[in-house]
Amino acid sequence: MLYLATPSGPDVRAAMTAGLLGCMTTPAQGNRIPDGALYAADNGKFGKGWPGAERWFDWLENTVARYGADRCLWAVAPDVPFDAAGTLTESLPWLPRIRQLGIPAAFAAQDGCEHGLVPWDELDVLFIAGSTEWKIGPAAEALAREAKTRGKQVHMGRVNSARRLGIAEWFGCDTADGTYLAFGPDTNLPPLLAWLDELHHTPSFFGDAA
Repeated sequence: MLYLATPSGPDVRAAMTAGLLGCMTTPAQGNRIPDGALYAADNGKFGKGWPGAERWFDWLENTVARYGADRCLWAVAPDVPFDAAGTLTESLPWLPRIRQLGIPAAFAAQDGCEHGLVPWDELDVLFIAGSTEWKIGPAAEALAREAKTRGKQVHMGRVNSARRLGIAEWFGCDTADGTYLAFGPDTNLPPLLAWLDELHHTPSFFGDAA
């Protein structure tokens, strides 16, 4: 599993260039993606970074043009946090436009998406979003496992602990992200890399953590 973070500080940036971490970028972030790093593009809907649909897509086009489609893991379509039906309506027009940029399109699964509200044919990556209780629960796990059987990638957002990282691995996630490094990159980088190393060497270490 590849952990995506903001490029906070020289050590984190070096870890991204070395391939130990990936870079998560957003419209409001304004950070340069480290040389050679793989990156994913969030939309800024969760929080205060959403610039509006057209400005977001302009930013995404410019980001892909600057850093290359080959390094882009995916971009997540606009969503409505915690609202499955609203997210489906919001995302559907944008998923094909993301693909037209030559990058994978991610769909943010929210509470209730298990009730037939995932546009499987339109997405390349299932982004497990939603409330904390839902995203680590059986409905999200079932969607993650269905995504894998359909040949899709799976990502989990808001992963800021060893336990949550283990749950993401247990669900079969290919990538995860969080703000763990943003609030103390020098202090938090060594334990994060240790968690990842432990996970890679003992993949089922946190298997019963859900």
